[in-house]
Amino acid sequence: MASHQKIHPHNMTGSAHDDQQLDFESPQVPTVPLVPRGSSKSDDSQHCPPFQRTIPVIHTEPPRKRRGCCCRFLCWTLSLVFLLILLAGAAAGILCLVFQPKLPKYSIDRLQITQFNLTSNSSLTATFDVTITARNPNKKAGVYYEGGSHISVWYTGTSLCQGSLPRFYQGHRNTTVLNVVLSGQTDDANTLITSLQKQQQQTGIIPLKLRVIQPVRIKLGEFKLMKVKFRVRCRLDVDNLAANNAINIRNSSCKFRFTI
Repeated sequence: MASHQKIHPHNMTGSAHDDQQLDFESPQVPTVPLVPRGSSKSDDSQHCPPFQRTIPVIHTEPPRKRRGCCCRFLCWTLSLVFLLILLAGAAAGILCLVFQPKLPKYSIDRLQITQFNLTSNSSLTATFDVTITARNPNKKAGVYYEGGSHISVWYTGTSLCQGSLPRFYQGHRNTTVLNVVLSGQTDDANTLITSLQKQQQQTGIIPLKLRVIQPVRIKLGEFKLMKVKFRVRCRLDVDNLAANNAINIRNSSCKFRFTI
């Protein structure tokens, strides 16, 4: 009798366990890429977006430093100007206390008209001889009368004649008498002559104005100050403007001021 061959069943459990152990020790390399070629990220919406680093903004300080320098420069400049003004005021106060300056005085003593004619072409030609007295009441201050002066005689806004004062030095407590010749010509003077005649007939006086602009330099002791301008305005009331006739000055008053 033929012997029966025993077939031993294969241990499937052990083989499966060995296969699993083999798979754990040597993971299978996927053959299909997780991310398709040409794509930078996965199309799956559940994946997180790539991390983006935020670069902080750094504020620079140089503009603030420039503003600070400008503010300091402005403060120093204003302080220097204020200091100079303060020193100038103190110096002026000391000079006033030491020298006690007073304003000069002026008066019109005489007015003589040598020419006051209306020509055939209605032009008025006038020549005045004016005597001006200038008084310097200061004990320690002298006055240098510089060139470039201008003196004129006016009637109702019309200049009749002009001239200039001579250059001279007026010492302490000095009185100087000046004889000045003024001449001028006015065109279309028919209306002016009519107004003068009417003024004389109604009031018996003719109001004139004499204006003087005189550059001067004040001398205090041994110091000469900067050049300033004397401005003198005098009002004259005369009885007539006839040529070669005695002219009486009924009233005379002068105002004085100086400018830089």
